[in-house]
Amino acid sequence: MQQQLSQRTPLLTGDDAAAKRREIRAYFHATSDRYERLFETLRGDDAYYKNPIPLRHPLIFYLGHTSTFFTNKLLLAGLLKERINPRMESMFAVGVDEMSWDDLNTTHYDWPSIEEVRAYRNSVRNAVDQLIGEIPLTLPIGWNSPWWTILMGIEHELIHLETSSVLIRQHALEYIKPHSDWEPCRKSGSAPQNQFVTVPAGTVHLGKSKTDPIYGWDNEYGRHIVEVPIFQASRYLVSNQEFLAFVQANGYAMEDYWEEEGRAWQNHIHAEHPTFWVKQGSKWQLRLMTEEVPMPWDWPVEVNYHEAKAFCNWKAAASGQLVRLPTEDEWYRLYDVAGLSEVPRTTAAAGNIHLDYFASSCPVTEFPQGGFFDVVGNAWQWTETPVYPFEGFEIHPHYDDFTTPTFDDRHNLIKGGSWISCGNESLKSARYAFRRHFFQHAGFRYVIATTPAVQYGSHYETDKLLSEYAEFHYGDTYFGVPNFPAALAELAIAAMGDKPAHKALDLGCASGRATFELARYFDHVTGIDFSARFIGQGVQLVQQGVLRYTLTDEGELVLYKERSLTGLGLENVKHKIEFYQGDACNLKPLFSGYDLILAANLIDRLYDPAKLLTTIHSRLNPGGILLIASPYTWLKEHTKRESWVGGFKRDGESFGTLDGLKEILGSHFKLIHGPQEVPFVIRETRHKFQHTLSEVTIWERIT
Repeated sequence: MQQQLSQRTPLLTGDDAAAKRREIRAYFHATSDRYERLFETLRGDDAYYKNPIPLRHPLIFYLGHTSTFFTNKLLLAGLLKERINPRMESMFAVGVDEMSWDDLNTTHYDWPSIEEVRAYRNSVRNAVDQLIGEIPLTLPIGWNSPWWTILMGIEHELIHLETSSVLIRQHALEYIKPHSDWEPCRKSGSAPQNQFVTVPAGTVHLGKSKTDPIYGWDNEYGRHIVEVPIFQASRYLVSNQEFLAFVQANGYAMEDYWEEEGRAWQNHIHAEHPTFWVKQGSKWQLRLMTEEVPMPWDWPVEVNYHEAKAFCNWKAAASGQLVRLPTEDEWYRLYDVAGLSEVPRTTAAAGNIHLDYFASSCPVTEFPQGGFFDVVGNAWQWTETPVYPFEGFEIHPHYDDFTTPTFDDRHNLIKGGSWISCGNESLKSARYAFRRHFFQHAGFRYVIATTPAVQYGSHYETDKLLSEYAEFHYGDTYFGVPNFPAALAELAIAAMGDKPAHKALDLGCASGRATFELARYFDHVTGIDFSARFIGQGVQLVQQGVLRYTLTDEGELVLYKERSLTGLGLENVKHKIEFYQGDACNLKPLFSGYDLILAANLIDRLYDPAKLLTTIHSRLNPGGILLIASPYTWLKEHTKRESWVGGFKRDGESFGTLDGLKEILGSHFKLIHGPQEVPFVIRETRHKFQHTLSEVTIWERIT
């Protein structure tokens, strides 16, 4: 049955600020009312304090959590000057992140009464309502507007409207009661025979810009364009009837069908069928949010990723074809081929979504969408794609951990939305991801493809030293000190004059910034470093065009950074670059014939610098240029005392490293520039930096 339409997320644009203020106020109150009515399905006080599942807080937490989220974000934005209820805001701030199926939280909480929490919610509602009436409003609303934070709180509550409905569905039925606002679908019939529909190859353009007229979460912004090859997709979501064949084939016990992580989950849980299926004698029931009903075999099965993946592997084994879940990119091809558009603002959706129809799933044949059914709505659809950031990803300063904790290749995207997905969740651009063992109102469809699923890197480098060097090479400038590798490359290129510029060697390239900068000028550049871990950053930039890393802010707090070759203006040189792991003191013969060698902050880290310096001329073409930069920080843990090039007394006189360089290089080189001090800064934390001077000398090979 169609119900009164839920209010849609407001547009950020317009020319009537007073009308927009009224629209946002109505959206706020409608969302809060709907959320509170969800909890009216709980029967008795115990329902609020018993955990629906061991891995999550009891529902009293979620009743208070969304208000605490509002308070915390408004404080961050400077819109509130003090806390509304410090005790509750401490208790309701952070929920249990269900990171593993055996993470059991046995902590005892002295939860407040239901009446206290409802009174707290009213206090927060009044405070937000007052802010909505007072905050100056300039359209359009952008990321840095205080109104963005207001919308963030509303959309966050809509997320918990859905996740709390899942917890209610997982709660013991004795704690739940039917409710007139949460009436499920009562329609069911014979399940259809699934069929494959060919999806032609095409291009998907993903990622929102900051000028998009609808609110979004951080992972939706940026840029991702990809060509999707032709594939076939099932016309319908997998129904309970279709999945029953897998259950009856003893699929849950057949380890070969399960991925390693899924097999470990299944062995721990000992699941034998989907979690919302209830066996009563020889009959199956389906647990809905507020009741159990005879199994509607034509409704979509609701499972986690592991179960969906095992089903696909079972079908692949039987058919001999590559049957798998769709990728995120392939889902967008389905969306485009189906001719879909966003949920209308004033009429009902073209699918079972946004609470426009039912408080449950419905038959998989109910909503045709192009040549498919339920591309959008009815149940979320698991994909093969672990969530990852688009190029240009940025974190909103008021919610720095909305997505970044999920960039771990362990959280897979779900697409399409379910019957209760409202606001941002109903948008084409929505990107929500959950751990693969997680239960949501989620099912799946499957595809036949000729290629495995493409995975995109999502990891942020967290090793402190590697992250510091990533920032040193590709990050921000500090205290007005120019980027050091880029500055050295500029000096080296200037020294070349009219000389040939065919090949250059960046020796001790570390993370590789100078390698890229030299490639602006040279036909081919080789980067060599002893550390494969450092080189890996340069290789990642060549292969993926983007480097992601975390920086220590203070204590356990970190910042998430992303740098791209495009953003640095280096995208068009990557084809001229090769990276190798190598020992500067024992280079292979093939590394020769260079017109330039740059050795930055290298010689005082070598175990035998003289071995390099006495032979380096043989790797340069006549007239070639050698640039050496070093702070001359001689340390015995890097270089034995007897192998230092300088920095000691000889014959009673000070003998500096420049003296040693002149002595060793003099027979094959002439000094043409320097010494020149070039500063560099390495950031350790927000308040701690290393400021160092590196001495640069430039030499020309003469023999």
